[in-house]
Amino acid sequence: MLSTEQNPASLPEPQPLARAFAKHLAIVTAFNIVIAIVGTYALHLEGSFIQNLVFSLCIGTIAYLLIDGARTLLWGTGMPPRLPFIGIVIVAMPLAKVAGSRLATHLLDLDPEMVAAHTWRNTSSTFILTALSCAIVSWFFWRSGEVAQLKLTLEAAKARAAAIEKQALQAQLQMLQAQIEPHMLFNTLANLQALIAVDPPRAQHMLDQLIQFLRATLSSSRAGQTTLGQEFALIDAYLGLMAVRMGARLSYALHLPEELRELTVPPMLLQPLVENAIKHGLEPNVDGGRIEVSASRDAQRLTLRVADDGLGLAPASTSSGTRVGVANTRERLQALYGEHAAFSLEPVAPHGAAATITLPL
Repeated sequence: MLSTEQNPASLPEPQPLARAFAKHLAIVTAFNIVIAIVGTYALHLEGSFIQNLVFSLCIGTIAYLLIDGARTLLWGTGMPPRLPFIGIVIVAMPLAKVAGSRLATHLLDLDPEMVAAHTWRNTSSTFILTALSCAIVSWFFWRSGEVAQLKLTLEAAKARAAAIEKQALQAQLQMLQAQIEPHMLFNTLANLQALIAVDPPRAQHMLDQLIQFLRATLSSSRAGQTTLGQEFALIDAYLGLMAVRMGARLSYALHLPEELRELTVPPMLLQPLVENAIKHGLEPNVDGGRIEVSASRDAQRLTLRVADDGLGLAPASTSSGTRVGVANTRERLQALYGEHAAFSLEPVAPHGAAATITLPL
């Protein structure tokens, strides 16, 4: 719905730390399993796969906690500087190796001396595995930081673009709506001015009706949205005003099912179509005519129809739609609903015209 409120763009909230921690921990665990497989079956480290897996999980998890914990404490969710981050990785890996090995030795209830001897016998393989792990962990956390920073930047840009687009849309809708109100008022005041000279009592009656109509419409026309019941009440007040001017030449009927009265619609959506029907269909007709305004619902679609039995459409009307009421209605619907709304202006047999608006519910 049309809204006159303007909210400043706000930066998107960063990914919650708990969720990011769980995600990274799952990735690190999968990486540790791969390291255990490589160490056991490719580098042929001593010990069973289970033993190597426990060592890999302990060392890798502690390395993750040290690296990511330091990164979060120092830079939060922001992108860390390259050299300080590499320094943290270089310091964290030996500490994780020592602490993780001791923890795994304790969990597996192994002899520390046997573990030390095992490590010494596999110095080259352990060095290759540690260096590989260090390189991969450094790359992973660095890329994670880059991706997170890019996402934040992209989301912030999207939020700013959405805010600018929203402000432009609101300005456009306010401009279109502002065109509708003077269009109706100037026509009415011009007729009132002409009527004062020839029929003062009738002019006074029209002025009273105009005051009543303005009281009902001015606040609604500035609102961001209105109900269908309020919109039909405004149409009723407007047609009552026109009936004073046209007398017996104008008759009208409004059809609004009770269950549709509380549906929200853009304000002043039907009034320009009713005005258009009177100005171009009924007033030029010597006998005047009748207007019927109706609302109906079909599943998730709302259909609003303004039909008259006046002179009908001029040839240019069906193609160009340049009349103010029709043009503004098309532009407002396009701005508010895009391709989800439809508008048509068609001739009615044997004579007259019907404007139909279809909106999504």
